Amino acid sequence: MKKIDIKRRMIQMSAAVILTFIMAGCEADILEQPPGDAVTSDEFFNTGADLKAYTNDLYAMLPTTSVYMDDSHSDNILGVSAGDRLRGTRIVPTDRGSGGWSWGYLRRINYFLENYARVDNEEATAQYSGIARFFRAYFYFEKVQRFGDVPWYSEVIDLEDEELLYKPRDSRELVMDSIMADIDYAIKNIPAEKELNRITKYTALILKARIALFEGTFRKYHGIEDYERFLEESSSAAKELMDSGAYSLYTAGGEKQAYLDLFAMENQNTTETILAVDFEFGLRTHDLAYRMTAPTQGRWGLTKELVNSYLMTDGTPFTDQSGYETMEFYEEMQNRDPRLTQTTAGPDFATYGSQDPEPVDLDITRTGYRVIKGLPPKGPQWGSGGSFNDVILFRYAEALLIYAEAKAELGTLTQGDLDNSINKLRDRVGLPHLNMAEANANPDPFQESLYDNVEQGANKGVILEIRRERRIELVNEGLRWDDLMRWKEGKKVEKPIEGIYFSELGAYDFNNDGRFDVYVHDGDASGAPDEVTSTINTNERPLTEGTSGNLLLFEGGSFDETRDYYYPIPMEDLELNENLEQNPGW
Repeated sequence: MKKIDIKRRMIQMSAAVILTFIMAGCEADILEQPPGDAVTSDEFFNTGADLKAYTNDLYAMLPTTSVYMDDSHSDNILGVSAGDRLRGTRIVPTDRGSGGWSWGYLRRINYFLENYARVDNEEATAQYSGIARFFRAYFYFEKVQRFGDVPWYSEVIDLEDEELLYKPRDSRELVMDSIMADIDYAIKNIPAEKELNRITKYTALILKARIALFEGTFRKYHGIEDYERFLEESSSAAKELMDSGAYSLYTAGGEKQAYLDLFAMENQNTTETILAVDFEFGLRTHDLAYRMTAPTQGRWGLTKELVNSYLMTDGTPFTDQSGYETMEFYEEMQNRDPRLTQTTAGPDFATYGSQDPEPVDLDITRTGYRVIKGLPPKGPQWGSGGSFNDVILFRYAEALLIYAEAKAELGTLTQGDLDNSINKLRDRVGLPHLNMAEANANPDPFQESLYDNVEQGANKGVILEIRRERRIELVNEGLRWDDLMRWKEGKKVEKPIEGIYFSELGAYDFNNDGRFDVYVHDGDASGAPDEVTSTINTNERPLTEGTSGNLLLFEGGSFDETRDYYYPIPMEDLELNENLEQNPGW
């Protein structure tokens, strides 16, 4: 069990009690609460410890297990069913402050920024004001991703100030420039320390790189001017993090184990992980393993399209193989990028920490490609609420991917840049290096078929390969949907989602040990061999060709190009503020 920082937890608990009074009622609708905080500001903002305690409360803004669940609503992973954003069935929320249009944490942040300078401690005021502005940048980045233009507030709003309370949206330019100013301030003022569960300068650098990559590519592919400036900021922030030497890729265990270990290990370390959510047995647990293994829960499975994107061990595309479309499970898993069988259960799958092969179980995965990335050892952790392996929010690999993509989209990428970024990721799993000239001379047709709006210039081939690498390296880390939105690839959700291939009804040996593991039938499983551990009823999970083909699990949704890149604002908020306008199409 991890050592618990009792003092830190007591500070956090004390802060929570104080803030209950300071921020009473702020969650209902932060922009309409009276400024009664002035009564307590003199009493609270006195020491550096006060500033730390206050900003500790802001960490609740960060996601937790949702980052390992979000891809199940994208083209990467399918769960029990396709979500609203895949189906195209999102609706306008009714209630005020719902659907992501909530502002509670912004008031807390701005209140802090109006009062922190009362403390006579230059080191503490610099650090914790930097952390507060990190969180304001994070807060507003999420708003821009979701809604586009939003009102920018940099102060606590008085109830009587109707001009501010009922202001219209500010321009994307103003909001994004303000976000960048906040994150630059954070980088300058937060110390360069390595702390797994705390915001540091390195966390601010990776957040800046992520923000600027999103904004730069969103502008480029959605036809908004000034995209180059953001891509330059993105590559610069990623490069500063890379040049710091503070982090490297986690390689312990070798090419067939390191990637798996990184997500399954109980306690993260600071080799590659920049920021993680801390979970501890008996204190704070989650249910991700339960969702991965219970047949009534997540039932997550990789999509066939994603599995097809993993390279062969010699660096060539799997989709260049003759007859790849009709390869059955055992054959398609051979000689592939080692990350494939560290992300999904392969023919020789043994649970983390065990040497004993696990029985094939297709009841817990809709697509047949069971998700094992982030799955801890079998046992109590697989029970409901029983897991306590840490959840990674930011890691160094993302900086390498951001750097390569930003440079490629700018047209300034070199082979040396690839060697310092993408090829380090390939080194971890023993894959041949990506060659820029070869990729651009021969863009992969399969990857081309996935992206209608990719750059059509000289760097098209290498951009496609960087997108492949990003998708594979970061799968199940909650970034895929945002990638599709910034690349203007929303129409991908209209494509069918397919799973594993079966050549006919009958029994299958998934691990080539001479024993049948899976039986596929059309309603009568009486012919299944005794040793079979999984059955598939094609009446419930149909095959694309009736008695053969891939599992057809989702026939495709709907995506309105004029509407669905943004979410709608709740109806009650529009009624309360007549200066707000609904997003187009909603």
